[in-house]
Amino acid sequence: MTAHYRSVFRPGLFAGQVVVVTGGGSGIGRCTAHELASLGAQVVLLGRRLEKLQYVASEIVADGGRCTFHRCDIREETQVQDVVQAIVVAHGRIHGLVNNAGGQFISPAESITARGWEAVVATNLTGGFFMARECFVQSMQAHGGAIVNMVADIWGSMPGMAHSGAARAGMVSFTETTALEWARYGVRVNAVAPGYIASSGMDHYPPDQGPRLRAMHATVPAGRFGTEAEAAAGIVFLLSPAASFISGTVLRIDGARPQVRMGWGQAAAPAEVQQREAVRPFDGFHRYQPPRVFAQQPDLEEGAE
Repeated sequence: MTAHYRSVFRPGLFAGQVVVVTGGGSGIGRCTAHELASLGAQVVLLGRRLEKLQYVASEIVADGGRCTFHRCDIREETQVQDVVQAIVVAHGRIHGLVNNAGGQFISPAESITARGWEAVVATNLTGGFFMARECFVQSMQAHGGAIVNMVADIWGSMPGMAHSGAARAGMVSFTETTALEWARYGVRVNAVAPGYIASSGMDHYPPDQGPRLRAMHATVPAGRFGTEAEAAAGIVFLLSPAASFISGTVLRIDGARPQVRMGWGQAAAPAEVQQREAVRPFDGFHRYQPPRVFAQQPDLEEGAE
């Protein structure tokens, strides 16, 4: 492990900026927070588990970055209002929001209960709405800013996750709508849609899903899983000045997975193709650890790096 995040963006790109990252205690959120801090941002982590936030914040500080954290359940409107207010009081304004927090469980549509449906929609849609609205009302309406919402590979449906697919599709529409409504205030709103990313989120599924999770890379034309750093780089780009004329769009980070169609045989690219410069895995995150689920079948770990 090297001493610092190996970002492709220039040093100091976010110096003087305050960026809030929800779900920053693990996975893509943790990786994104590290990259933003390495580029000079004052990162503010939000999440439900304080110990995870403390751990990531200590990593960032140890690496020379600046990071604070707040416990917040984004599904609770009052908590969101209060924590955004606290951030604005402490730092003056919010320059960027990474609406990363989310989660779901595997279930056929007919088995999803009302409680399960509502929980997933609240986490993946309503909570993101609360965060975006409050960052806008309490800071960005007066000063401008950039928001990046997290969605998923919903193109062609999400079998086994109807609740998440519906919520993520809703977030795509919310992204497009707020990009239009808030443009006159100097606010850009975009989304990223990660495909199969080798992230710690994979370890949240039941153990019996392990074989299925480990085999998913075979359906990706790029022939591998994406890295957390590749997802983070897309988020950082959309927050950056290079994306100043990009708003209301969804950046897919999926190795062309939604383009897979019947009749084309094996989707995965040969191993030698995966090492060519244009598609070689980007491993910028110096603290990355593969999901535990991959350790159960070491011969697939190469595809997950």
